Amino acid sequence: MTNPSDSRPDFRTAIRNRTIQMTIGTLIAATAGAVTAFAMQGSTNAPVTNRAQIEQIVHDYILEHPEILPQAMERLQAKRIGSAVEEKRSQLETPYAGAWEGAEKGDIVLVEFFDYACGYCRASLPEIAKLVAGDANLKVVYRELPILSEASGLAAHVSLLAAERGKYMAFHKALYDAGQVTRDSIFKAAASVGIDRKAAEAAMADKRYSAEVENNIKLAQAIGATGTPTFVIGNQVLAGAVGYNSLKEAVAKARDKAKKE
Repeated sequence: MTNPSDSRPDFRTAIRNRTIQMTIGTLIAATAGAVTAFAMQGSTNAPVTNRAQIEQIVHDYILEHPEILPQAMERLQAKRIGSAVEEKRSQLETPYAGAWEGAEKGDIVLVEFFDYACGYCRASLPEIAKLVAGDANLKVVYRELPILSEASGLAAHVSLLAAERGKYMAFHKALYDAGQVTRDSIFKAAASVGIDRKAAEAAMADKRYSAEVENNIKLAQAIGATGTPTFVIGNQVLAGAVGYNSLKEAVAKARDKAKKE
C-alpha cells in the first residue's frame, strides 16, 4: 500500500509546474492584449504583420505599461481557479460519509483541505466553529490532505473511518485537542469516540482510505492549492489561516452571488 505521505513530492512538483504554466499563459495573454490595444490606437496605419514589428510593439507597450502584467496574472488566475472550482464543484462539496458539519442542506458550502499536523489548521478550528454557530445555512465539508508527515496520513485514515461511523467531528476535535499527531495520540483520540485500537490499526492500512486521500490530492491540485489549510467557498479559494472575518465575508459574497444567479 502506498502511504498517503508518499504523495507529498508529487503534490508539490505538480503545483510548481502548474504555477510555471500559468505564468507563461499569463504573459502570452498579456502580450496579445497589448498588441491588440496598441494596434487599435493607430487604426489609420497599415496593419502590422512583420514578426519583428510585432515583437517591438509588445516590447514598447510593456515598458510603457508594466502594470498590465500583475493585473493580467491576477485576472487570469482568478478566472482559472473559478473555472476549476466550478468544474469540480460536485466532487469538492460532496463529503466522504459523515466528514461534514453544519446544515446538511446548506445553501453555501465551505470546503476545507486540512492536515492534522498543520498548526494553522488547528488555529482555524475555532474560527470555523464560530462560523457554523452563527450561520444556520452553512455546511462545512472537510477534506483530508495529509502532506506534512507520515503520522498525518495515518490520522487521515482513522478520521475517514470515524466519518463512516458517524463520529467524524468528535474525532476531529479530539485529535486536535491531543496535540502533536503521533500513533499514540491517534489511538487515544479514536478511543475517546469509541473506536478501538484494532479498528484504528486496520483503518491505517486500508486502501479504500488511501484512494480517498489520493482523490483529495488531485482535487487540491486542480484548484491550485499549495498547502493547508485551503478553503473553497463559492468560486473563491482562500489559502492559509485567513481568519473568521475573511471566511465570513467569503460566505456572504458566495451567498449574494448565488441569489443573483
